[in-house]
Amino acid sequence: MPKKASRSKSPRRSPPTADSTLFAALRSQQSLRPGVRIGVAVSGGADSVALLRLLLELREKLGIVLSVVHFNHKLRGRASDADEKFVAKLSKQYGLPFFVDREDVTAKSKRERANLEDAARRARYAFFERLVAKGHVDRIAVAHTADDQAETVLAHIFRGTGLAGLGGIHPETGCVIRPLLKLRRAKLRTYLRSCYQPWREDSSNRDTKRTRARIRLQLMPVLEKQFQPAVVEHLCQLADLARDDDAWLESSAELRIFLNGKEENGEWRISLGDLVSSHPPLEQSKDLRDLWSRHAAQAMSKRMIRLLVKKVKPRSGQLSSIHVDAVLRLAQQTDSGKSLPLPGGVEVRRGRNFLSFRAIPQNAAGKSKTVPHPFSYAVDLGSRLVDVPLTEQSCCLRFTVIDWPPQGRETSVTGAVLDRDRIRMPLVVRNWRPGDSMRPVGHQKHHKLSRLLNELGVSRWEKISWPVMTSGGEIAWTRGLPVAADFAVGNGTREGVVITEVSLS
Repeated sequence: MPKKASRSKSPRRSPPTADSTLFAALRSQQSLRPGVRIGVAVSGGADSVALLRLLLELREKLGIVLSVVHFNHKLRGRASDADEKFVAKLSKQYGLPFFVDREDVTAKSKRERANLEDAARRARYAFFERLVAKGHVDRIAVAHTADDQAETVLAHIFRGTGLAGLGGIHPETGCVIRPLLKLRRAKLRTYLRSCYQPWREDSSNRDTKRTRARIRLQLMPVLEKQFQPAVVEHLCQLADLARDDDAWLESSAELRIFLNGKEENGEWRISLGDLVSSHPPLEQSKDLRDLWSRHAAQAMSKRMIRLLVKKVKPRSGQLSSIHVDAVLRLAQQTDSGKSLPLPGGVEVRRGRNFLSFRAIPQNAAGKSKTVPHPFSYAVDLGSRLVDVPLTEQSCCLRFTVIDWPPQGRETSVTGAVLDRDRIRMPLVVRNWRPGDSMRPVGHQKHHKLSRLLNELGVSRWEKISWPVMTSGGEIAWTRGLPVAADFAVGNGTREGVVITEVSLS
């Protein structure tokens, strides 16, 4: 229902203006620079309507360009549609462009088996990102207040949180800015009443079955009256301090990953020594090294794990402290070859001396696919240059026929070389299979390929799709190892076949 501001019986002599403290808070926003196109997210509630009115008063001084943005979640039936009409009318009243989108969030949450509030937030912010991507606006301003910040910090504390959770709502996140985070909700309503601006009330905000509503309506009044009148301001200050400390620690962990991690084909790998090291991230004095305790090292390791998961995570999923501790235990185990699935479609693999973080591949049905599909490709040496694409390895094997020995010197830098006359058909490139064996050049007898690859440091997951080439059913070449002795070039070689690996791009 529309909430109408009460009118004073005495006539107004001049248009109402915002309190100077509200202006000062908005003008301090670095994102509100001249020329920036701001889409104001207006739900119809008091906070978002106040944000729009404040920015309207301030836009000439700031030089910003405004439009109105509304997302209809379809959560309250006719009331939601009435909110949309109210906001549309408001934007028309002030001659502002109006961008609207709608989605049945209840159906979305059931379809995705997600929390309703989380599904609504993701749908709303996806709409914001589309508006920015299409060039309609540069930033989206949303109306979170100091009260929202305090309630968020408390909710995180009750749920169990670390420093990142204590940071609460960030002033800026991607394309979204929050100019009202320092302002109290009551002050905004006073401002709206002063300019006789109505707003809409969302009945769900009074539903105490929801945790946030209980914190707002039941807990906060008790804390303010019986414990600390400035509890909102103090919780907001806690959030500011936590964000500052968290940002410094996050940058330190990011630097350590940058210096020691390795990314290839979307998979991040880091050595166990660099992940769980007891030494500081950078070379420091002896006094500082002495301060770097086991607990400090573990805190750094946990941050690095969270960042590595974030880098590869293909979809939403909450990584808890339980998951992070499980990754640490995996790193501290002595046995390699184990793996651990994590929320968001991530898998952590324990190699001989490293951990790898990767997104779990999905099949056509959208289900996780952890075992690579076997492959086998025939090779036809009918020409002097043959390429065999290996999409499973994101590379291409190139077979080049050269005269031998005149061009033999080129193979010292280009790759392995086989004697063409010793090659027998069929010639096949396939993945490693259990039981494969070969006798590489320099060895007196055949060895299990599995053992040779282990000595090479190839993990069991890499081994599953490791490329080998057979000639007449016998292994002639394997990536990373010398060619098989029975197929190697010798004194009587006339033509060689050079095998090199090139990128598919």
